[in-house]
Amino acid sequence: MPTLKNFVAVDWRAGKDKIYFFFKDHNTYSRFDIGDNRVPDGYPADVSFGDWHDFHIHAKNVRFGFTTTHFQEEDMLNYDQDFLWLFYYDDSRTPMVCKYYQDDDKVIGISRVADTIWKPLLDYFDDITAGTWWHSPAPRKLSFRFLMKDGNSLFLNWNLPHGPRSIDDWDHEILLQPITDETWPGLAPYKDRIITAAQNDRTLADSYYYIFLTNNEYITYNIQKNKVEYGPYQINETTWPGLLFEADESGWEIDND
Repeated sequence: MPTLKNFVAVDWRAGKDKIYFFFKDHNTYSRFDIGDNRVPDGYPADVSFGDWHDFHIHAKNVRFGFTTTHFQEEDMLNYDQDFLWLFYYDDSRTPMVCKYYQDDDKVIGISRVADTIWKPLLDYFDDITAGTWWHSPAPRKLSFRFLMKDGNSLFLNWNLPHGPRSIDDWDHEILLQPITDETWPGLAPYKDRIITAAQNDRTLADSYYYIFLTNNEYITYNIQKNKVEYGPYQINETTWPGLLFEADESGWEIDND
């Protein structure tokens, strides 16, 4: 059975919810359709300009990514804009971020992290393995959480001002804390095995954060309840149909074992 190792998962919210998986060793990707609970035919596929546009040459270096909805708007009248933020190092080891507009399936821009709203992440960039937009009960607060390879986690909160929503007017607070039963209930025993993670933003139920571990296992974390919902479970053809694959001389094939 193949082993999932050097890969990054990101969520996609435009249209039917999906999770994309970038397999960096082979510069390929797969799409998992959450509603259908499977990887459709044709994956894994090569990362190409036709699928990922100007980001395709950077995909092999992606470190983490996540989706926001109506966070930094291109159109103030559109309250359902979904942006995928893809973070990576360029060839000079400069932290970069690609802002990808899911609704139009195009790259909005590629920038140095230092020149964007994500500048607070710079001091921690090399240790971040996954990040996600987090549920916040406060009406004027946007919260993000990041899992790190050193057993810590990062909490980034944006406080929205009253009046016009200019990002230049937002205040932020950032907090570095170890992963413990107080900060991430149930996750601490697995903190040194985390590879990547992606959110399932469920509309009529609590949102789940799928945290992928070494040894082909995953944990489902309940965001609203802030605790492990279940796991670790094995990744296989029952839990994640079509995600495991293997290569032969003819190329990539879906592994049906």
